[in-house]
Amino acid sequence: MDRRLNWYQAVALCEDQGEPYVLVTVLGVTGSVPREPSSKMVVTGSQSYDTIGGGHLEYRICQQARERLARQDFTSEMANFPLGASLGQCCGGSVSVLLEANPGCEQELVIFGAGHVAKALVTILGGLPWRITWVDERAEQFPADCPGNVRIHHTDDPVGDAPALCAGKQVLILTHNHQLDFELCRTLLTKGECAGIGLIGSDTKAERFRKRLDHRGFSAADINSIRCPVGRTDVPGKRPMEVAVSISAELLSLAVSPSQTTPARRGLPWKELKGLIKNTETGDISE
Repeated sequence: MDRRLNWYQAVALCEDQGEPYVLVTVLGVTGSVPREPSSKMVVTGSQSYDTIGGGHLEYRICQQARERLARQDFTSEMANFPLGASLGQCCGGSVSVLLEANPGCEQELVIFGAGHVAKALVTILGGLPWRITWVDERAEQFPADCPGNVRIHHTDDPVGDAPALCAGKQVLILTHNHQLDFELCRTLLTKGECAGIGLIGSDTKAERFRKRLDHRGFSAADINSIRCPVGRTDVPGKRPMEVAVSISAELLSLAVSPSQTTPARRGLPWKELKGLIKNTETGDISE
């Protein structure tokens, strides 16, 4: 239990971070009970805040609340708990509680790279209903203050951490290092079960990565699942904030249509690039 926050501070924290939670409220009591009606606590998947009396009663309620979160049941429920031998509490009364589950943010995103585009993007996404994990090897690249829905993951092994971090989530690869970009793409296509991959770069970079992945035996379907250049074609501009707006628009379109893994992109599709671009180092957009 985290006693540093009361229940309404915990609600504000969960809402700010987009974390699912259950608000537990004591509705009625009979006999001798630990807390009075209207007492509240907040339960998340890993924490509880404030208290409705402690003991086995609170343990059972937290367990019930987490079961609801685990099965993504975000309806409300009333429950009654006699404080007798079954709960190991000698108060002798009973407590009726209301459990109100709140879904938080359903959309989850992992961003690799903390360069100019990523910083601009996080500024935008901080006001949108996304839960974001921001990954970079360079701790000094992260700003001192981040939006509440952003969790910083500083690591010396982003490629090794990627499969566990990205499972079931949208992924944006925006790093300063093309080889790191490639290793992340290869690892996520091999081991990851992410919802989608967006890769920053030019048409030249897209074609080069396509050839390298093809050479390593990845299928055309796997290769085409990577959105590169990432972002929408109808949002022009190459400044960091302009690119960030384009990427944000694409993410929002994916959130509305999650089955659509290849929305309109900032550049030509993979199949139209083959044979059109020479192997050149010029013209790449990267962090």
